[in-house]
Amino acid sequence: MVLGANGGVGSTLVQLARHAGITVIGTASARHHDTVRELGATPVDYRDPDVYRRIRELAPHGVDAVFDHVGGAGLKESWRLLRNRGVLVSYGTAATKDEDGNSRLPVLKLFAWLALWNILPNGRAAHFYNFWAGKRRRPDAFRARLREDLTRVLTLLADGVLTAQVAGEFPLNDAAAALALAESRTVAGKVVIVP
Repeated sequence: MVLGANGGVGSTLVQLARHAGITVIGTASARHHDTVRELGATPVDYRDPDVYRRIRELAPHGVDAVFDHVGGAGLKESWRLLRNRGVLVSYGTAATKDEDGNSRLPVLKLFAWLALWNILPNGRAAHFYNFWAGKRRRPDAFRARLREDLTRVLTLLADGVLTAQVAGEFPLNDAAAALALAESRTVAGKVVIVP
């Protein structure tokens, strides 16, 4: 299960999973369902009030993994989608970006839920993936991991296994327009600024 399967990160996750022979369900707005299908995933409209019921219909015994960048209240639903030995990978809290108050509080809540779920004897696991983890404390290990991971991904891109989903390219002096488009949540893929 990939939330935001039409986005830059989500579409890459879908393609990596499909390359490994994994069946994928991906959430996206209805206007991006064709894109999600072209990537090889079964689309589900994240705006549907019954989105989690629909996912359970597609995977009645649960899913092996959920990749969730949304966080917030939906994180619990992502956790409930997992079958035994399933893994929740959280890598963001997009749902809470506009909440009033301390911006760290939603992240702390997320970490608390992940920690709680991991200590329960439930046969499932929950992790937070941080791309920048270790950069300050272990810079050599961080650079080695980054070099290894990016080499793999860029090789798959060069070999045509992965296709970058680019929503638009903007010159640097049009950065404001690029940011506006990226924040509009109307495009599939990433917005690229070209220096």
